Amino acid sequence: MNGTCILPLGAQCFSSIEETSDEEPIRRFGCLPPDESSDMQCKGNLSPHAVRKSIECCNFTDLCNQNLHPKLADKPPPVSEMSWEDKIFYTILCVSITFCVIFFIMVALIFNSRFKKQEEARQLNYLCHPILTPTTTLTDLIDKSSGSGSGLPIFVQRTIAKQIEPIKMVGKGRHGEVWLGSWRDDKVAVKIFSTTEEKSWFRETEIYQTVLMRHDNILGFVAADIKGTGSWTQMLLITEYHEFGSLYDYLQTNELDVSSLMSLICSAAAGVAHLHTEIFSTQGKPAIAHRDIKSKNILVKRNVECVIADFGLAVRYNSDSNEIDIARDNARVGTRRYMAPEVLDGTLDKLLNQTSDVRAFEALKMADIYSLSLVFWEMCRRCNGGKDLKVEEYALPYHDKVPSDPSFEDMHEVIVKGGVRPAVPDRWKESFVLNIISEIMKESWHPNPGVRPTALRIKKSLNSLRNSDKLNLSPS
Repeated sequence: MNGTCILPLGAQCFSSIEETSDEEPIRRFGCLPPDESSDMQCKGNLSPHAVRKSIECCNFTDLCNQNLHPKLADKPPPVSEMSWEDKIFYTILCVSITFCVIFFIMVALIFNSRFKKQEEARQLNYLCHPILTPTTTLTDLIDKSSGSGSGLPIFVQRTIAKQIEPIKMVGKGRHGEVWLGSWRDDKVAVKIFSTTEEKSWFRETEIYQTVLMRHDNILGFVAADIKGTGSWTQMLLITEYHEFGSLYDYLQTNELDVSSLMSLICSAAAGVAHLHTEIFSTQGKPAIAHRDIKSKNILVKRNVECVIADFGLAVRYNSDSNEIDIARDNARVGTRRYMAPEVLDGTLDKLLNQTSDVRAFEALKMADIYSLSLVFWEMCRRCNGGKDLKVEEYALPYHDKVPSDPSFEDMHEVIVKGGVRPAVPDRWKESFVLNIISEIMKESWHPNPGVRPTALRIKKSLNSLRNSDKLNLSPS
């Protein structure tokens, strides 16, 4: 009746304001029942509304809402419409960007298409090249590639690898398996590296394809390839096949006469000398240190000559940069039984950590000479000396001094601390050939690397011995 209301418990008085189409907003006063007096209702002005409105509540005294004066929130700034000039600018910008993107995509596609055509033409050229005719033999391939000495073109190598038919496994070692394979009725050896030996495969492939690497006493390289799917990978190294196998296998079943010994020992020295020698030319050959010379890494050809194989640990010396191509490498690699004293005592390792120049490389070559002298010893034990002398049973160096799989400590104790070298049988003194070779061996396994002869000097000394008139005579 008088424009007031009495609040029950929990109710609130309110004062509200609401925007209208007129200039003045509408103000209202009243009471909110308890079920509508929550904070959500009394603070509704905090939520956005299509029509601006606001409300405030109170219940602390009679007619308390007379003193409440809620205000409308400020109007949001009007959204300005884009001008005609701006519309034209942004339209031109979008069209320009789209055009540039399309242009660059087309240029990329054109270059990609041209590259593919060139690659197809190059591969077609390989296919049509007389290197791979239907009648090409393995000997033809090796003869054709020996001009540069750096192996066949990559595409030809991959083609050969795909055409090889495996026959049987002929060997197994720390790097993987060796299979006898067939390519166009020619026998080849296929070395399959395990996935953990990827570095050895890369290194050996790299060494074999070094310019001017080909030599009668270096294992003939044919091809290298990687086969596989997402679940397995095979790294293949394909070389000439020599049915006599390794020198280690050959010496166990064959006694040697002087002629066979000289053929084996001279060819082994020639192979190492070729590795160690740098060839200077337009496309020269770097000097190479093998670092794992032993009878198991030397193969025997049909003509009873040796070929050096297994270059997974080899390093090259670049005279232009005066550096070894694997700098700061750990020197204590290879086969412990054949390690030189300076390798076993860590001297060579310290030198490599200090420098990778020609001094370090010369030290690596001298370590090869020590290992080669032990291989000479293995050969001489199986030679009758030209007098039908009784030969010794085949044995590995230090077979009577260290276990079958010696540790670094075993070899260090015998070679470095004990100064022991393989025993030279008395019967060798009765043979002119064995006596001379034993002197070369003793010089080559000297504890001081500086005293050891170079591979080239050993090669020349052995060739002089081979051509000597006293070859089959006893020493005077």
